[in-house]
Amino acid sequence: MYNARNVRPGFKYGFFAGLINTFLDQKILRGKAPWTIKHEKKDNETLRKKVNFKKITYPKPDNEITFDRLTSLSFSGTNHKEDQPCHLVLKNKNVPIEKNLELFDSPETRYCPANVYEVVKTESNHLKLQINFQNCLHCKTCDIKDPYQNIEWVPPEGGDGPNYSGM
Repeated sequence: MYNARNVRPGFKYGFFAGLINTFLDQKILRGKAPWTIKHEKKDNETLRKKVNFKKITYPKPDNEITFDRLTSLSFSGTNHKEDQPCHLVLKNKNVPIEKNLELFDSPETRYCPANVYEVVKTESNHLKLQINFQNCLHCKTCDIKDPYQNIEWVPPEGGDGPNYSGM
């Protein structure tokens, strides 16, 4: 990752400046540039408030080339023991509903590639964030992208997780 550190932030100066920077950095200097271009913002600071976007509707998966999230998840061979403690810890249980749902329309339900997070209604008709940690791919997106840094990813018990064949 160190060798590619300047590629994405180089585009903050424009498309052509980014192309020139990437060519110089990757083809000429082979990722060993003596400079490091910093990102303007941290990843969790780039989310837009829910009033600033419109809902994207994707075509339904055809189950030949494209698949739904849970079918794709089954290809990862993810394995967690059902009785182990959750390795995704909320620092404050109120933040997902009071802040993330209100301001960002629960981004954790969209940025997680494995449907780990979902907002559900409780028996008393209140909303709560349900964590289905058994689906976790250990990509740590939630640890990085959560707008309030409220989700702490800790290594799961026993080293369980994805079991990719051929690795």
